[in-house]
Amino acid sequence: MSDASQGLRLYNTLTRTKENFVPIDALNVRMYVCGPTVYDFAHIGNARPVIVFDVLFRLLRHLYGQAHVTYVRNITDVDDKINARALRDFGSEISAGKLSLNEAIRRVTEKTADQFHRDVATLGCLEPTVEPRATEFVEPRADGKADMITLIQSLIKRGHAYVAAGEVLFDTASMPDYGQLSKRNLDEQQAGARVAVDAHKKNPGDFVLWKLSSPEEPGWQSPWGRGRPGWHIECSAMSAAYLGEVFDIHGGGLDLIFPHHENEIAQSRCAHGTSVMANVWMHNGFLQVEGQKMSKSLGNFYSIHELLETKTFGGRNWPGEVLRLAMLMTHYREPIDFSVRKLEEAENTLRKWKRAADLAPAAGQLPVEVISALSDDLATYTAFQVLTQLAGEAAEGNEAAAALKASLLFLGFDVASAKVDEDKIAKAIANRLALIAAKNWAEADRIRDELLAQGVQLKDGKDPATGERVTTWEVKR
Repeated sequence: MSDASQGLRLYNTLTRTKENFVPIDALNVRMYVCGPTVYDFAHIGNARPVIVFDVLFRLLRHLYGQAHVTYVRNITDVDDKINARALRDFGSEISAGKLSLNEAIRRVTEKTADQFHRDVATLGCLEPTVEPRATEFVEPRADGKADMITLIQSLIKRGHAYVAAGEVLFDTASMPDYGQLSKRNLDEQQAGARVAVDAHKKNPGDFVLWKLSSPEEPGWQSPWGRGRPGWHIECSAMSAAYLGEVFDIHGGGLDLIFPHHENEIAQSRCAHGTSVMANVWMHNGFLQVEGQKMSKSLGNFYSIHELLETKTFGGRNWPGEVLRLAMLMTHYREPIDFSVRKLEEAENTLRKWKRAADLAPAAGQLPVEVISALSDDLATYTAFQVLTQLAGEAAEGNEAAAALKASLLFLGFDVASAKVDEDKIAKAIANRLALIAAKNWAEADRIRDELLAQGVQLKDGKDPATGERVTTWEVKR
């Protein structure tokens, strides 16, 4: 078995180097990852950080003990689009006092949040330790946990924020080393908030901490008037609430380095008077679809739900564990080309692994080689080479098969029996032949594709004696 003494090395975006990971407190390893904005269903690009940091969460629990790792992934349910929708759908009830703002926003976001949870569970991801919602951390809390308004007050008091034209803005010039994460000089910065560069800003890079709401817009009461928070202050408050002023790891996608993570660091450090916000910053690479940037205009924008439940990508739906493996076959820091070919490769690889693992009645010892690979900045590809070697060595009831089963479980893959049900296959073939006779080609193809997804390949032919259509099958290994 592996343990923490073997050493975990992680690439730190802040220093641009791979470093030995030393937790602040080995009895409470703390990680924060930016979660979804629940305005619409999460797209496949959103799935990558969820899967990547799920693997890191699993590894940290193995190295330090399940009870000693706190993983916080937030839900962003404060957003102008969400607010506008809440007002549109529930404005009269809010005005009449029948519904609070938080309740209206929760109704708007509940559907997409619930779908996100179902999707990531299907992808094999564990639930985070804590999943705070931004709306719960705007105003001062009864439990004394960090909140956005109090953080903004602290920034003003310390001379790092100012009020102008009804907004509270962070003064980037007040922080001499602003820009360390993105390695940008202050003179090169662009506006890092959800507003345009305006004359009331001291510097173009100053960003919004609080903005006023009109009577028709949802908002919270604050010392600066009724309004709502900027984007970046949300994560500063929620991370501090559960992980403290300084914690171990902060993760997210590469696209969040600037402005979001840069501005989180500025807010948190200046509000708390600390030299860092998190010791290690980790970012996964970008995702393309079939060699192109994913966008709705190109028609290659896919939600996780669509890939799991519809046939919009490659003419079929895909099992969650296939999507998971396809994501992990490329190192997390590298760009990934998400393609039908990659999914087919992942499906074939997973099928071979699971059939080999099925030779073991139970999971065995987790190989130290798998943990060593993952401990080298989540080198999943190296870990997968170990799994392929174990699959080649697997035999009925031997250690290789048992170690492979343990590895698949650890990495979040289902290891239910991969043995085929011959009676079930025979019934499916008979049903398909009846559909073909009725010229229901679409349903017949659906049955063929479903069997193929399970590793059963059909071959159609004719009986030499009768000339009738016959179908044989074989298991693809």
